[in-house]
Amino acid sequence: MTLSWADFHAAEPEFADAVRARFGRFRHHVLATLRADGSPRLTGLEGDFRAGELWLGMMYGSRKARDLRRDPRFSLHANPGPGDDMAGGDVRVSGRAAEVTDPGALARYAAGAPEGSTPGRFHLFRAELTEAVRVHVEDPYIVFEVWHPGKRLRTVRRKDEDSTLHEDV
Repeated sequence: MTLSWADFHAAEPEFADAVRARFGRFRHHVLATLRADGSPRLTGLEGDFRAGELWLGMMYGSRKARDLRRDPRFSLHANPGPGDDMAGGDVRVSGRAAEVTDPGALARYAAGAPEGSTPGRFHLFRAELTEAVRVHVEDPYIVFEVWHPGKRLRTVRRKDEDSTLHEDV
C-alpha cells in the first residue's frame, strides 16, 4: 500500500508537518535508488513539496531516473546539515516513485519552478509513500517515530544507558 503526501498528511498531520519541516531546512537531500544489479545508489536530489505531493525531479537520462524507471523503490533522507545540528531530528521517507509523463503535467510543473530555474527536458516522479521515519532526542530518550500507510504512528522511546524501550500504543 502506498499513499500520496496529501494522504500521509491527512492520516498523521502533526507528524507529516514535522517531517516536511525537517526536509525544508535544507535544499539538497540524499536519494537512494537501486542499480540494475540490485546494489544501492546514493545521489543528491532536491525534493519538492507542491500541491499536496512530494515531487522528485531530475535531469533527463540521469542514472537515478533510469534506476527509478526500472525499479521505482526509493528512500529520501533529509540533509542532516552541518556539524551536530540535528534540530528536527533525522528524517527519511521511502516508497515508490511514479513517473509523470503527461506533457501537460510536466509543463505545469516546470511553470511552477522558481524564477530563472525553469527546467528544460527532465524526468519527474511523484512520491508514493510506504514509510516515514523520524528519529530525535527528547532527553533522556532517543525517540523513534515510524509511520506506514493504514497503520497508526508508532513511537518508541529508548534510554541509552539501560536499553529500556518504552512504546506508545
